Amino acid sequence: MKLLSATLAAALATSATAADFTPSAAAMKGHIGFLASDLMEGREAGTRGYDLAASYVATRFEILGLTPAGAAGSYLQTVPLATYRPAEAGSIRLIARDGSATELKVGVDYTPGTTPLAPRVAIDAPVVFVGFGIVAPKEKRDDYRGLDVRGKIVVALSGAPKFIQGEERAHYANTRTKRAEAAKRGAVGLITLYTPTQEKRAPFARFARNWQSRSMTWVDAAGKPSFVGGAATPVATVGLDGAEKLLAGAPVPVADIMAAAEDPKGKVPRFQLPLRASVRLANELGTATSSNVAALVEGSDPALKSEVVVLSAHLDHVGIGPEVNGDRINNGALDNASGIATLLEVARGFAESPTRPKRSVLLLAVTAEEKGLVGSDYFIQNPTVGARAIVANVNLDMPILTYPFVDVIAFGGDRSSIGGAVRRAAAAMNLGVTPDPTPDEGIFTRSDHYRFVEQGVPAVFLKTGPGNGGAEADRLFRAQHYHRPSDDLSQPIDYDAAARFADLNYRIARELADTPARPAWNKGDFFGALFGK
Repeated sequence: MKLLSATLAAALATSATAADFTPSAAAMKGHIGFLASDLMEGREAGTRGYDLAASYVATRFEILGLTPAGAAGSYLQTVPLATYRPAEAGSIRLIARDGSATELKVGVDYTPGTTPLAPRVAIDAPVVFVGFGIVAPKEKRDDYRGLDVRGKIVVALSGAPKFIQGEERAHYANTRTKRAEAAKRGAVGLITLYTPTQEKRAPFARFARNWQSRSMTWVDAAGKPSFVGGAATPVATVGLDGAEKLLAGAPVPVADIMAAAEDPKGKVPRFQLPLRASVRLANELGTATSSNVAALVEGSDPALKSEVVVLSAHLDHVGIGPEVNGDRINNGALDNASGIATLLEVARGFAESPTRPKRSVLLLAVTAEEKGLVGSDYFIQNPTVGARAIVANVNLDMPILTYPFVDVIAFGGDRSSIGGAVRRAAAAMNLGVTPDPTPDEGIFTRSDHYRFVEQGVPAVFLKTGPGNGGAEADRLFRAQHYHRPSDDLSQPIDYDAAARFADLNYRIARELADTPARPAWNKGDFFGALFGK
């Protein structure tokens, strides 16, 4: 009789161990009910409501007897924050070579950029159009080739060429990535230009209504805000109407530029524009404090317990906003009280299991995800368990728990050995694993796990899948409830499905913690090659 492979043996052992834990629908209901109550005031980072929610999670960890894994023997890791937003509309004047000037109109042509690095910004510089503004060596693509952008403002189209694989495209499309590339080449400002694709996805008129919303980033020990590529100041986001003015003197018609942007190859012409831009911006700067919440289940294997599997979910939501149907509190029941409830129930599974995991497991509730993955970035840059110890991350964000799901989506699951653990855990529960149904959305780069990926840690982001009505449930949630007061407890939440989702996550975590082989990127994977260490 042939011996079982180590991986298969671990998978079978995991299934047996997982059977010792039965997640509770009642517990899931209790956690979601408390975290999504009006008492939490929408859990915006830096507010009283968020702090109450953080205390609740810390208390649950303490009741379970888990080891504090925050700072100074606490469950809390304080995250110092810088807040920033436009203090006023500012001004952008386009000055042609003949001295004539065109003023862009805020809310119509553009929304002003903002930075945490300075209260006022004054830039007078030539303008260079750099296409999509991406540098992708694997694709032999360099949108800066042949252009000198030192001391200039670069204009880059939103998104990235459609021929690039969806998750990789999302990396290149990220404004942070583009800002870093611009700053690396000496640019002093960045203007992001809408494309027809972006207009369909998020109409500029709707985007422009929120131009005064508050942003956040974390602050280091010296008091400096973390702001990747900050030397290339975000100047503005310009809509399609504003593009007509900004590119009026271009050597290529605007219509041809936009047509090239929509073509899958994305071969957009690049050029120096025959104008300068005079930019004046004012930023309202402030400070705030929030906390990540962390607890550790120490591993039992002498050789593996120094390695840590991180299970994460964001605790914050968007707080109190404009009134909608008489309600101003954005409760965030599914986004992301459901993910935190799952994390807490998985924590109970580990706490009550008669068998400790071989690797250590960190349960991590992070702050300020809604502000740009800030809490997770702070944690991975300032880990409480040591950066080298973290071997994998499984992230939970906004599972739609309003239907009896029959499949799940593991964003990034095909990029590392974690995908195998997901498939085996799902199969043991008669669940399918569905590929990303909307690769153009670039969801792999849009939640907290991505900050782990950027530090070379293999990661997946789990959501309920499109089967058995899931696609319609997701569409309905996004259309009617996402970031709105109606994401509350009035939704038809299926708490049995919620418990089932917790069961799946526990099984995945057990296998990752118990399998002898360290989780690893697949050979030749884009993100593994780009960020792996």
